[in-house]
Amino acid sequence: MESARTPQSEPDFLAGQFEANRDRLRGVAYRMLGSSSEAEDAVQEAWLRLGRQDAGSIDNLPGWLTTVVARVCLDQLRSRTSRREAPLDPLDDTHVPDPIVRRDDADPEQQAVLADSVGLALLVVLETLGPAERLAFVLHDMFAVPFEEIAPLVDRTPAATRQLASRARRRVQGTAPAPDTNAVRQREVVGAFLAASRGGDFDGLLALLDPECVLRADAGATLPGASRVIRGAREVVSNALMFSRAAQFARIALVNGVPGLVTVINGRPLSVMDFTVVDGKVVELNVLADPERLAALDLSFLSE
Repeated sequence: MESARTPQSEPDFLAGQFEANRDRLRGVAYRMLGSSSEAEDAVQEAWLRLGRQDAGSIDNLPGWLTTVVARVCLDQLRSRTSRREAPLDPLDDTHVPDPIVRRDDADPEQQAVLADSVGLALLVVLETLGPAERLAFVLHDMFAVPFEEIAPLVDRTPAATRQLASRARRRVQGTAPAPDTNAVRQREVVGAFLAASRGGDFDGLLALLDPECVLRADAGATLPGASRVIRGAREVVSNALMFSRAAQFARIALVNGVPGLVTVINGRPLSVMDFTVVDGKVVELNVLADPERLAALDLSFLSE
């Protein structure tokens, strides 16, 4: 005799529930992996596993899906060692996570929603955490998953998992700058930076930067020697002035929900620049200039 079908096990119901949770699952995966494409793959894997599961036996579908995505991401993080070792000091790492770029036509309230409290500066710091620490911090601190549910994922007790998240939290709070939440002010700073860059205005740029400003440029493997980390406002400005010519082709866009710059010349993206603004000053600049990764971004809105 066939088992009784319940509404929870019907394909249309499952598909609808999965779509209702997709944004949350993507958010978990993106914060875990710092890669849009890998995040999408993790979410898709959760959908495939749901198809192989007896859905009628799942009491809490959102929780089950979150757990599956978290496991997939944890496995992915653990397999990264052959590709890139996480440095002890995030400022020594030139890797810039995948940015999420959108049109700059939202009002301030919408921009605040789009920001979703995760900037590239925070993702850079998350890259320095161990896989288990990152999972504990992301799930608990960002998505309010109880430690009792996280513990089995990292093969630890809830108390030990709490300690993992606590260590990660101290690293984040001690390293990642807390950006301003005033989107209007942020856009003014980015606009002033663009204008000063186009005009080669050294003093104007210097006035916009925090004295301890950090610039991180990720040019990928195809441009050897171009990736670098630069510290100090004057050093950052010296390099920013090299951007003057390309700045003529830059435009403001939303990068991870806050104003940033996208440079495209003859239809080819050259860079995406993310700004972290604190108290009206730029404290961190993250620049993705890797041609391969830029080509994978959805920048179709630029031609509209």
